[in-house]
Amino acid sequence: MTVAKWKSNIVSLAACSAFLLSSLAGGAAEASIRQGDSGSQVTQLQQKLRESGYAINIDGSFGSSTVRLVKDFQKKHGLEADGIVGEATQVALFGRVIETPPAPVVKTAPITSAGGNVARLLEIANSLQGTPYVWGGSSAGGFDCSGFVQYVFAAAGVSLPRTCDVQFEVGQPVEKSQLQPGDVVFFETYTAGPSHVGIYLSDGMFIHASSAEGYVCLDNLNREYRIQTYIGARRMM
Repeated sequence: MTVAKWKSNIVSLAACSAFLLSSLAGGAAEASIRQGDSGSQVTQLQQKLRESGYAINIDGSFGSSTVRLVKDFQKKHGLEADGIVGEATQVALFGRVIETPPAPVVKTAPITSAGGNVARLLEIANSLQGTPYVWGGSSAGGFDCSGFVQYVFAAAGVSLPRTCDVQFEVGQPVEKSQLQPGDVVFFETYTAGPSHVGIYLSDGMFIHASSAEGYVCLDNLNREYRIQTYIGARRMM
């Protein structure tokens, strides 16, 4: 048996195991990702496809080009080439079934002890709640996470770099226990290093452009997903 054939058999066995485990779990609905979906899971999928050698634009949107590459991956791994990333395809691609991050805890965050400039910054940020998430967006028509932070600070008179990895290199580092309103908080999500960013409000709450939710919203630093992905904060003003 060739090495390639052996690897193919291993992947097929893993896929079958995932299917059997899903069936034994009581017939729960399969957590599939498919054309028309968008958000963090699609971003993770596209990142994995790129790591597997596919030339793909990572935009968090499951369009026709992503479907085509998923089908090619499925064919090469002996899976049904339907373009739907069900549990068997997830096991083949990720080595596991990927999980949906817990839904954000959204509430009104009181703004306290904020100086004039910071208060203006937070007023601008909060006024943009509900603005659509747009990959690469940096205007009031739609934001991605770093575009949102850059726009809000620019409106408050502070110039920041465009992307969150470079934003992480400016300002003064702040311990999590010392966070103040207006501090910029960073997370490591779909790739190594800073890959998501938001603006701290108070009481553990921050505001960000969320690809998972699809719009600018509040989120909680103290929920498990954010605790696991938090990597630091910077004070910009």
